[in-house]
Amino acid sequence: MKIHRHIASLPSFKNAIVTIGSFDGVHVGHKKILDQMQAIAQQIGGTTIVITFFPHPKQVVQKVSSPFFLLNTIAEKAALLSEYGIDHMVIVPFDAQFAAQSATAYIQDFLVGCFHPHTIIVGYDHKFGNNRTGNFELLQSYAAKFKYQLKEIPAHIINDNTISSSIIRKHLQDGMIENANALLGYCYPLSGLVVQGNQLGRTIGFPTANMLVDDQDKLIPADGVYVVDVAIEDIAKPFKGMMNLGSRPTFDISEKAIEVNIFDFDAMIYGKKITVQVTHKIRNTVAFSGKEALIEQLKKDKEIAMAWQ
Repeated sequence: MKIHRHIASLPSFKNAIVTIGSFDGVHVGHKKILDQMQAIAQQIGGTTIVITFFPHPKQVVQKVSSPFFLLNTIAEKAALLSEYGIDHMVIVPFDAQFAAQSATAYIQDFLVGCFHPHTIIVGYDHKFGNNRTGNFELLQSYAAKFKYQLKEIPAHIINDNTISSSIIRKHLQDGMIENANALLGYCYPLSGLVVQGNQLGRTIGFPTANMLVDDQDKLIPADGVYVVDVAIEDIAKPFKGMMNLGSRPTFDISEKAIEVNIFDFDAMIYGKKITVQVTHKIRNTVAFSGKEALIEQLKKDKEIAMAWQ
């Protein structure tokens, strides 16, 4: 899959099959849309193009009282779309100027001018342009003039309340990782560099790699202990492990951290990138009576993690 970040230098696309959206999470609901794109592309020898935005439009045009966290980094989204066989991902810089363009200009100058689409696939409730005045009916009114076909994603897919990015976010924020993974269609990932921590884990026989996530907008699941699969930069072999998210109340440390205990691995990997796939939750964060009680619990946690592997 090719990734494009500059609208002014896009190539000419043959029989472009275009869809537009944030596609945060690239979850199983999104997969239905991508499957439709692939089917049309196979019929006409077309090229599939996902148009997405960075930053997320909600971070630009909506005033939110709390931070808005994302399920995917750009790199994760690109990897997932590539895995699903999409030909091109176009990352549109979303800013106030882009949001302010009229709905007609959005169609004529952006969609048609940049992509010359054969087919545009949007949801029945798709809104665009200044003050979100553009809609499916407006796109339909220009279809004959600009010679594109328009396909609607029906309401029962758009409004499937069991599959949505917001539902997945809620599951993760509640620590319900298995529920989130089921809707994503894959295990939730976290990636980042290993940085030096306070090395408390080594003093109790459970050394950890302290991860600094790549993207500050990435949603971190609820505090707790989780089962993870671990990939380490420059090491082909994957590892099993368990991860603690949050504070360390047994040691009176309120600062939150991401600590990964990698099983059967004890090399120094400071400065290397690791990626964990979060598979199961073992337990919530608990303050133990002391170091020995914590060690006994970590032994039990590891047994549970190994049984789940």
